Amino acid sequence: MSMAALIGVSHALAAVAFAALALWQMREAASDTRSRWMAAAFAATALWALAAALLGPAAMAAGLAESARNFAFLGFMYAIVRSAAAVERQRAVRIVYAVVAGAIGVQLTIAGVIPEFTAVPVAYQALLAAAQMIGLTIAAGALVLVHNLYGQAAPDSRWGLKLPTIALGAMWAYDLHLYTIGYLSRTPPGELIAFRGAVMLLLSPLFLLALRRGESWRIHLSRAATFQSFSLLAILAYLILMMTAARALEIAGGEWGAVAQIGLLLAMTATAMLALPSARLRAWARVIVAKHFFEHRYDYREEWLRFTRAVGAAGDSEAPIGERVVKALADMAGAPGGLLIVPDEHRRLSVEAAWRWDAQLPATPVEAAALVGFLEANAHVVDFGRPDTALPLPPALAGLGEAWAGVPLLHKDRLAGFVILAHPLLRRPLDWEDFDLFRTAGTQAASYLAEARTQEALANAQRFDEFNRRFAFILHDIKNLVSQLSLVARNAERHAHNPAFREDMIATLQASVKKMNDLLARLSPGRSGEAERPRPADLEAVLRDVAEMKRRVHPVVVEAPEPLLGLADPVGLGQALGHLVQNAIDASPADAPVVLSLGARGKDAVIEVRDEGGGMSADFVRGRLFQPFASTKDSGFGVGAFEARALVAAMGGRLEVRSREGEGTCFTILLPLVADNASLPAERMCA
Repeated sequence: MSMAALIGVSHALAAVAFAALALWQMREAASDTRSRWMAAAFAATALWALAAALLGPAAMAAGLAESARNFAFLGFMYAIVRSAAAVERQRAVRIVYAVVAGAIGVQLTIAGVIPEFTAVPVAYQALLAAAQMIGLTIAAGALVLVHNLYGQAAPDSRWGLKLPTIALGAMWAYDLHLYTIGYLSRTPPGELIAFRGAVMLLLSPLFLLALRRGESWRIHLSRAATFQSFSLLAILAYLILMMTAARALEIAGGEWGAVAQIGLLLAMTATAMLALPSARLRAWARVIVAKHFFEHRYDYREEWLRFTRAVGAAGDSEAPIGERVVKALADMAGAPGGLLIVPDEHRRLSVEAAWRWDAQLPATPVEAAALVGFLEANAHVVDFGRPDTALPLPPALAGLGEAWAGVPLLHKDRLAGFVILAHPLLRRPLDWEDFDLFRTAGTQAASYLAEARTQEALANAQRFDEFNRRFAFILHDIKNLVSQLSLVARNAERHAHNPAFREDMIATLQASVKKMNDLLARLSPGRSGEAERPRPADLEAVLRDVAEMKRRVHPVVVEAPEPLLGLADPVGLGQALGHLVQNAIDASPADAPVVLSLGARGKDAVIEVRDEGGGMSADFVRGRLFQPFASTKDSGFGVGAFEARALVAAMGGRLEVRSREGEGTCFTILLPLVADNASLPAERMCA
């Protein structure tokens, strides 16, 4: 088949296919703008294919129909964009569509005038190159818009948009290849032109399937995706401009090419040297872009993610929460710095944190009761560039020259703080978008501040609770020491002349002083209050030390048939036994000894503290014995048994109790038994 026949047949079949698609789509065209644009695009494609089949691809009618086809498909995509919610539309999207539509208008004009210059070779070549360049521009710009359309589709709509975007992308990708080859080779690519109709024929089933999914064509415009598309179009425009200038200089001839290259290089270098170092110029450019290309200044999703990451950062290396809040709000607004001032109980404001704040800070708290009340009542964002006469702003704050915006941090209608942001390099007045964003971000930041302050208060309360717990135990020990010293004082009246008694009294006083010093050491902030790590200990020695101390005030008997090693903290075990023995002494008659016995039961060492006192009821043992501040004694604190069990448990042991009213009580301590008693001498040497 000849090239002409291939062009005729393929384009004729494409004309029939797209005419059928146009008739099919006209059923929906009356009720939906997108359907009307799609029907018009199918009809224009059918006319283009028919003109190419009957008159040839280079005919003016084919060129005009191609422009109409491109414009109709562009209108179809823009109708989908227009279906997005009004608050989501962005000016940059319309600009991109307007640029591509303008290029189609130029293509339409060139297609109409190019046949008139066939007799003027230079003009004809220039117009032909321009037509190829405009076709390349349209195809490339349309591809950018197709990418933008699919990239911004709602997740549940991509299934419906996939087929039309594939078909449109393939159509304009083929056109881009065709015009690029024609531009570079300076001759029409005959083979690509011949197969153009066949390509459109192959794409027609995709358009047919796309019509069946048209109800799910829905998008959500994204600032980031729009900016990417606009950036791609700007790069494309630069490339096309350079290619057009190169072809124009080639047609003009002479040395203009070298002159233009040098001039362009100098101009770009001068622009870069002037623009890049200037922070004010960069800030001005950001404002201009945000003002003219976007209907919304902020990309709320990105701003919120960045804000929560900055404020919620954790770790010892991170800045304090106040500084993080200031930085997060400043980064959101493009402010170079800021400070956080917080109210006290008298509603005076003082500086708590600052981030890159170069201006002088208020040295003393600022009287601001009226301002605090106003902010709590109105959640007012302060624009320092346009002071409000109704705002009771103290002179110390109104005189901050760097101040630009004041963001109240409200938590449950109470002012948790007030962030003052320094003005950007290009100072601008605040608008409704700034007010809404600052007010919302301030509420979120206030919750972070309130949580941090609650955590700090809880930590302080826990530290006080730990101190109080230690003090309760120590107070119990002090009571025992007071009882012991009182007994020594009473006996001194009768036995002071006895040398043995005096010697025993001195030993008791020395032991009491040592005990008091140990108690004071336990109250120091550096002590954790935890028992030492258990190690092999001579249990008989611990029992005899406790008995020796308590024997001065009451008979105490030690029953230890053989030495035993157990895993224990000797100091903690002695303290626990001291509590239990003292409780036994308090419960026993004056002539009834308290018995400390040591033995073994399986793999456990067993220490028993037995007395012949009044005993305890089963209900008291079950429900109150090991509860703090529960005691059977009128003057008791009720923490001895509680602390004894805690100390034994910290050593890996357990405390058991048997008691019957009128028959006495037996406390049993079970500790892991060390089988190898040969390690006893080494332990003593280490001690």
